[in-house]
Amino acid sequence: MSNLLDPKVLLAIKDLPLAAKTAVDGFMAGMHASRVKGAGLEFSQYRSYQPGDDLRWLDWKMYARSDRYYIRESEMETSIDISFLIDASNSMLHTEDGISKIDYARYLAASLAYLAHLQGDAAGLAVLHHGRLFTMTARREAQHMARLYYQLEQIQPGGTFTAPAQYRDLFSGPHNRQLLVFITDYYEQSGEITALLQTLSALGHEILVFHLLGEKERTGDFRGYDAVEDLETGQRLELTGIADTDYPSKLEQYNDQLRTQLLQRRIYYRQLLLQEPLDAALRDFLNQRNKMRK
Repeated sequence: MSNLLDPKVLLAIKDLPLAAKTAVDGFMAGMHASRVKGAGLEFSQYRSYQPGDDLRWLDWKMYARSDRYYIRESEMETSIDISFLIDASNSMLHTEDGISKIDYARYLAASLAYLAHLQGDAAGLAVLHHGRLFTMTARREAQHMARLYYQLEQIQPGGTFTAPAQYRDLFSGPHNRQLLVFITDYYEQSGEITALLQTLSALGHEILVFHLLGEKERTGDFRGYDAVEDLETGQRLELTGIADTDYPSKLEQYNDQLRTQLLQRRIYYRQLLLQEPLDAALRDFLNQRNKMRK
């Protein structure tokens, strides 16, 4: 396992695109080359260039022979749209070992977006915070990727999870099937996150959920604290005299139920710890992306 995938190492790199490239390069170096395939591996036919087509898929040898621009059709067909949905509600400010959930989320999303771009896919972004929704339509251009990284850097978590009234852009976007990568701490008060995912799944999208947890949060290690505070509601729970040794097993049971519930909707679920390297997430993303190509 490469230390280039360690979240602390990545957080020390202040340049987000460079950190994403570092993570993906380290990940790919440890994989067999055939596992990481770019677009257009199986050629089918040429077609004439149309304004708006990605210039990377131009066949320059055909241009040299015919003095006309042609696109390799198979390369366009194997590309897909991938949108990254970031939960940036206030609870994502939870921090352990110097790593906050929102920082882990932004570096994870940047790495996955870089890998998607490397494979010729269009990457989009949706940020849910302060009760509102910010969206960027999926595109393939390098300039668009620079804007996507910038928006990830600018995320300011706050408020509660975005209300359904703001979901219009998610439901009325491109009607083609997409891969949606949702990064969240899955803190919900009345099933609002699950309801959103079920609706998106019903629209035919493939969904990959990364559920972020801290190791102390997972084990209930509250040593040194007199109380804990809900980051979204402000409610405080006094810990003095409380010794719930069943906390870890209860949380595990809840997460198992959540996983089962999502899988029944064909929504892929993966739990990630803040202290965990990114290789597992990158591998899951790559496998899910390749499933959509078939």
